[in-house]
Amino acid sequence: MSQTETEKVKALMVQGTTSDAGKSVLVAGLCRVLARKGIRVAPFKPQNMALNSAVTADGGEIGRAQAVQAFACNIEPTTDMNPVLLKPNTDIGAQVIIQGKAINDMDARSYHAYKPTVMPYVLESFNRLSREFEAVVIEGAGSPAEINLRDRDIANMGFAEAADVPVIIVADIDRGGVFAHLYGTLALLSESEQQRVAGFVINRFRGDVSLLQSGLDWLEEKTGKPVIGVLPYLHGLMLEAEDAINGQQLNEGETHLKVVVPVLQRVSNHTDFDPLRVHPNVDLQFIGKGQDLPAADLIILPGSKSVRSDLAFLREQGWEVQIARHLRFGGKLMGICGGYQMLGEVLRDPLGIEGEPGESEGLGYLPLTTEVKAQKQLRRNEGQLTLPGQPSTPVFGYEIHAGETQWLRTPEPGETPLQLHSGADGAIGCNNQVLGTYLHGIFEQPDACAALLRWAGMQQVTVQSFAALREEGINRVADAIEQHLNLSLLWPELADHD
Repeated sequence: MSQTETEKVKALMVQGTTSDAGKSVLVAGLCRVLARKGIRVAPFKPQNMALNSAVTADGGEIGRAQAVQAFACNIEPTTDMNPVLLKPNTDIGAQVIIQGKAINDMDARSYHAYKPTVMPYVLESFNRLSREFEAVVIEGAGSPAEINLRDRDIANMGFAEAADVPVIIVADIDRGGVFAHLYGTLALLSESEQQRVAGFVINRFRGDVSLLQSGLDWLEEKTGKPVIGVLPYLHGLMLEAEDAINGQQLNEGETHLKVVVPVLQRVSNHTDFDPLRVHPNVDLQFIGKGQDLPAADLIILPGSKSVRSDLAFLREQGWEVQIARHLRFGGKLMGICGGYQMLGEVLRDPLGIEGEPGESEGLGYLPLTTEVKAQKQLRRNEGQLTLPGQPSTPVFGYEIHAGETQWLRTPEPGETPLQLHSGADGAIGCNNQVLGTYLHGIFEQPDACAALLRWAGMQQVTVQSFAALREEGINRVADAIEQHLNLSLLWPELADHD
């Protein structure tokens, strides 16, 4: 990138000593701080590996974390904010999405060889954002000190060197070993990469920060790099996870409904359940491999990147039998996206789009058949949700699926609960006990969430705004950054914006 181009943007890259060190949250908070000061700012992540994704207004697909960071900037997410998204579909392979569009499935070795081809797209997207915005806050991936991944790196220092941007390194003190993490990470970088590091941030600290001072002094003396600040542990923080499932129940109150979500091997978009996780009257439990499904009012089958494989996994866990017992006892069952496809009669993947070519028998609760097609369907959608005995309510969300689902007969009135801009969606069957839909984010609209909870058996429903809770979470992070980080070390000119 030329010097002229770099002068057009004040960029900063946040890298971490480990995965889940707090990079995504720190980027979101920094974006909100800059936006508060009237600076036009955008987020950017060169490469993301995650099964939580979002659909942009132009029908592209990016990591969910970058969409949340765009909300923190008060702008619409675009595909340039995450030009490379990897969606794992096996232990060694992933679907490769470039600038919002899926191009191929690759194993790890093939993708590593492909990275030089990808880098121009990454820089192209970054340069577009750089020209459009005054600042770009960039998120790295994993750790920059992964020796085996240094060659052809496009996600961390490889990108930082190519784009000529400064870097800060964040570490999670709650895990322990924070000084070793920071000192060791810096030591494993090349000389030019070390010079690029502007300082350190320590994240998730509990207690009296003065007790940490001797360690901070040691770190600064040994590395010659400043500690920009120490961020406190923010209890009960509500921000969607980049990939790992966050099972922490927030806003606990008097439980009126118990919801169980079986965790599939390739579970996708589990952020669908965050509005339930923060609902004061919902007890949400994620149930993993080797665990039985407990008694519940509602079981929800989540999305999946490999539906037939995850359906086989569900059966291996004995969950099919337990779901049937749950329905016999009067419980409700819901499926979203891949989970919706599992509720039908047959799943076909003749081209092997999501795994081995073949056909699987579905759970058989809805008169539907699904065939996986080469062309993925990506769109935002909205419309009306109408459930038995309730008035229609607005609903919105997004669709990400390769499967096309067809009814085996003409649906009767009331059997398709959603009327969306794209047409009818979803199905209700088994005497109103089973419901399926392709719409991710269906619980985020307050009235739609309340309607679904009433359908599941909740008598008195507390209506709350998930968007407001997310805003509150972003603002909490931004407040902590403004209080605890010395931002003048990164952007001396910020004082002019106060």
